[in-house]
Amino acid sequence: MRDSLLIKAAFSEKTERPPVWMMRQAGRFMKEYWDIKNKYSFLEMCKTPELAADVTMLPVNLLGIDGAILFSDILVTGEAMGGDLSFQNGVGPKFANPVRTQADIDNLQTDVVHKLQYVADAIKVIQQRLNGSIPLIGFAGAPFTVMSYLVEGGSSKDFKLTKLMLHNEPEMAHQLLSKIASVTADYLNMQIAAGVNAVQIFDSWAQALAWDDYKEFSHRYINEIISKLNRKDIPVISFCKGSSVFAPLMAEAKPDVISIDWNVDLLDIKKRLPAGVAVQGNLDPHILYADKKVIKERIYRLFDRMKDEKGFIFNLGHGIMPDIPFDNVKYAVEVIKEYTPFRG
Repeated sequence: MRDSLLIKAAFSEKTERPPVWMMRQAGRFMKEYWDIKNKYSFLEMCKTPELAADVTMLPVNLLGIDGAILFSDILVTGEAMGGDLSFQNGVGPKFANPVRTQADIDNLQTDVVHKLQYVADAIKVIQQRLNGSIPLIGFAGAPFTVMSYLVEGGSSKDFKLTKLMLHNEPEMAHQLLSKIASVTADYLNMQIAAGVNAVQIFDSWAQALAWDDYKEFSHRYINEIISKLNRKDIPVISFCKGSSVFAPLMAEAKPDVISIDWNVDLLDIKKRLPAGVAVQGNLDPHILYADKKVIKERIYRLFDRMKDEKGFIFNLGHGIMPDIPFDNVKYAVEVIKEYTPFRG
């Protein structure tokens, strides 16, 4: 895998074209995903290695992307620690026992990687199916994002309860974040031992934080996690919504790649990062709703901007929305793979 487009680009080495994968590439925009989802619950799909492998392989077989990403969820760590997790159609994830008090935090377990063995089992099945064709990306949720679900009890628009804990009970918040960070490092190392070729840390809700709060309650723990990873030949990708603002700080945690949202010029942000830090991104996923000529023009615009840069992985600024036409996603991948002026 060390010679694959994705891994070479992640380590800022020259590639003949940018590799492509897309966040949420194995998901609800595919009919084939629903053929599986209509038979099983979301957590059944995550916890059954053969099913997780089936879903992981959909974009590999149907889109021809350059990297597979493990089918799972960022909240499996929260569940393993003691969260009563469920997924409800039209509502999203719910924790029936939200973490609000010191006692709640004390009750969370940290020696829990054995409870996530189903993920390691899925990785082994997926790698058998990939048979060395493309790299497999593992992932985990960043501590702040996982914390927000545990404290709020589910999704939130304003993160009010989470921010109240950060501001009124910072010591409690740090205890909770420290526990999640410990589990997350163990979990990612388990994935690496099971055979993933890269890992990504998702801080999906970091954009809710002010700069000082991001530094204290998010960056600090991502830095801790990355420092504990067994990362020889395994690139580490750091993603957050808000990376267009936080990227220079994110780089201090020494990831190999920073995944950038669509609110910034990608070349400009790369020039502001230390040498050897690759970038991933950063097409606005809403472009994939547009006419094909627009999709092609926007991809070419991005590629023309980045054509002299080593260390560029094509991705979206966030995940594919569920109602984006499949044909548009497939067309985007075809455009990327046909692009020739890129010299890396």
